[in-house]
Amino acid sequence: MKIAIIIGTRPEIIKMAPVIDEIKKRNIEFSMIHTGQHYDHEMSNQFFLDLELPEPHFNIGVGSGSHAEQTSEMMKGIEKVLKEEKPDLVMVQGDTNAVLSGSLVASKLHIPVGHVEAGLRSFDKTMPEEINRMVADVCSEIYYVPTEESAINLISEGINPKKIFITGNTVVDACLRNLKIAEKKSKDSLIPEAENVLTLTMHRAENVDDFERLNSIVQALIELNEFTIIFPIHPRTRKNLEKFGLYSRLMNTPHIKLIKPAGYLDFLLLLSKSHIILTDSGGLQEEAITLDVPCLTLRYNTERPETVHAGGNILVGAQKEKIIKAARKINRDKEARNKMKNAPNPYGDGKSSQKILDVTLKEFHEGNLTIKPPEDIMGSFNRKSEVINEKITVLEFEKSRNALLRLIYDKGEPKFPYPELNLYNKLVLFDEYL
Repeated sequence: MKIAIIIGTRPEIIKMAPVIDEIKKRNIEFSMIHTGQHYDHEMSNQFFLDLELPEPHFNIGVGSGSHAEQTSEMMKGIEKVLKEEKPDLVMVQGDTNAVLSGSLVASKLHIPVGHVEAGLRSFDKTMPEEINRMVADVCSEIYYVPTEESAINLISEGINPKKIFITGNTVVDACLRNLKIAEKKSKDSLIPEAENVLTLTMHRAENVDDFERLNSIVQALIELNEFTIIFPIHPRTRKNLEKFGLYSRLMNTPHIKLIKPAGYLDFLLLLSKSHIILTDSGGLQEEAITLDVPCLTLRYNTERPETVHAGGNILVGAQKEKIIKAARKINRDKEARNKMKNAPNPYGDGKSSQKILDVTLKEFHEGNLTIKPPEDIMGSFNRKSEVINEKITVLEFEKSRNALLRLIYDKGEPKFPYPELNLYNKLVLFDEYL
């Protein structure tokens, strides 16, 4: 088997690192295609060395540009490489333009796509990431989803449950893997002596391009003087803070420390030692709950709702009062803080990469990773719903009824159709073949 891995941004590389480790461990042939979507010193070959990863086999070097410019250039470069490499599977991770481009190209070349971290939904199509992840899922042949909730999102959109595998999220594997490297290599240069460290990241357009929202967040930061706030500031965020006359206010506030964007390993170590993480990043919501650090998210929706449901994350939006109230409650209420710190991690136990490779090899050897038109393209079946009044498992039901069970409702709650799940007294949605 030969796998092509497409990456383009720092989060993708970080989350795919443990998958690459597992591929190498099993002596599977692979090639790594770097689109160069984000190219700077942090994304240079040194970054791969720091993470103890091999250098990419191909670098398309797209660089910056509009979404259309980036996507079209990536597609041309990826198509050329895939035609030469002829992999059995293309793996993409997440929701970037590299994911969008790689998925489209591979599916057009009839190469199966495996989507790591599939099924996430914010239900906000103004976010480019939402479009990217939805298109990637349409193009994919095998789905490695982090949680049951993500699986149900896909099933609700018509994806065959037999192609969905709940593996957990490789962010857990990556945090555990890379924290060890960080502790070995990092100089602790970002970590102050203060106890109440609040680490802040903010870069999303809905926050930094809107004066009212940005000003509200800044006012909250200024009032939270019981914290030492470490703010690695994104260039776009700094530019807008300066434009709106807010940058000097932060600079002149003693408890707020503005620093340049940090290297990943230094930053990971800072996160692990933080009292609170305040962010509008999707990935940091996952890292926070993995590192047992309470998270406050500067958004009104999230494609990581599991972190909220688990109790490790609170959506505070851009409302000054809500940000201040939540941060102070975590700081002053020991019980509330411990509850957030001890929230169960919905993303697994750090073995997601092993599970991903296990199901990939199984599906490949069973001949399921192929793209071909169905024998009966019209699909002769009846779609039905039924309440089951006998003790029977999903697997037994499908065999006895020649059916594909798509979704189960247990007391009104949607459930994934695990093969051994007992269907007694549950409502099921299924396709019965004629």
